[in-house]
Amino acid sequence: MTARTRADLAALPSYVPGRAIEGAIKLASNEVPGGPLPSVAKAIADATALINRYPDSGATELIAMLSARLGVPAEQISAGCGSVTLFQQLVQAMCTEADTVVYPWRSFEAYPIIVQVVGAQQVQVPLHDDQSLNLDALLAAITPETRMVVVCTPNNPTGTAVRREPLTRFLDAVPDNVLVVIDEAYREFVTDPEVPDGVELAKEYWAKGRDVAVLRTFSKAYGLAGLRVGYLVAPPEVTDAVRKVFVPFGVNALAQVAAIASLEAADELLERCKEIIAERSRVHAALTEAGYDVPPTQANFVWLPLGDRALEFAEHCLTHKVIVRPFKGDGVRVTIGTPAENDTFLTAATTFVR
Repeated sequence: MTARTRADLAALPSYVPGRAIEGAIKLASNEVPGGPLPSVAKAIADATALINRYPDSGATELIAMLSARLGVPAEQISAGCGSVTLFQQLVQAMCTEADTVVYPWRSFEAYPIIVQVVGAQQVQVPLHDDQSLNLDALLAAITPETRMVVVCTPNNPTGTAVRREPLTRFLDAVPDNVLVVIDEAYREFVTDPEVPDGVELAKEYWAKGRDVAVLRTFSKAYGLAGLRVGYLVAPPEVTDAVRKVFVPFGVNALAQVAAIASLEAADELLERCKEIIAERSRVHAALTEAGYDVPPTQANFVWLPLGDRALEFAEHCLTHKVIVRPFKGDGVRVTIGTPAENDTFLTAATTFVR
């Protein structure tokens, strides 16, 4: 090969997706166990008759529906190929090589990849010992070069969420010229009343002239991980900038139709979230009773901070035909599945020799 590539790509960490092995239970990717509702599946099937046509590049109908439901002007909403792509567009639109992006760590593993690929500088801020975000440390890491700071809540992979009082205190202290990005991929699983709705909180700060952006997705609670669609809610100047760097037709036609149909069936879909939340509580309690140190979770997964034994635990689970997501040296994330799937996982976890 004679083509020249960027030298820094050699040091770029690779995104590691959850494994999939035939015949094994996959609890590695935070997918919901149920497929799309019949009404959503029908909408997708009907839409296949028109896939010879390009999709609406602006996702106009989807954004109009989100606008009505969120109480946010349409010009402040941008749809994208999953919230991860929207995060990439945010960094591209807001940052140069002279700017830094501050984010918690460990958190969503796409953050360091995207920031490095875009060419901005990055600052990773360690979590508290209890696996929660250290907002004071995030704030202290902000410098005059900082353009963006990320708050992932609930945090992936630890499941911990940030409550209103510390989050508002943090937002009040962040300099006016720094964009705060609240990543809420798991918002629909939150049951703690002290954890604020990011969009509603952002409205309060927009009224003060502050830059706060919120990322959400249809991949998790809405069960559309395979179709890739998410949305950004932000001040109009930010969404306008993001649209300037987007890939045309990035949200395909089936994804748009499925997202619209899912919103129309939102009450029914969110009832399924309650079943996952109930299982989350059961799995958390069983792991705690078995002696595991499991932080409180507000997502559709639990986190086991096993440190150097993370890979060993994952291999042990695999002998029980359960695939979990290890993070070498840190811990293991386990998605909440069906009751039967969770029982199989708990059998594996309780037979792991520690």
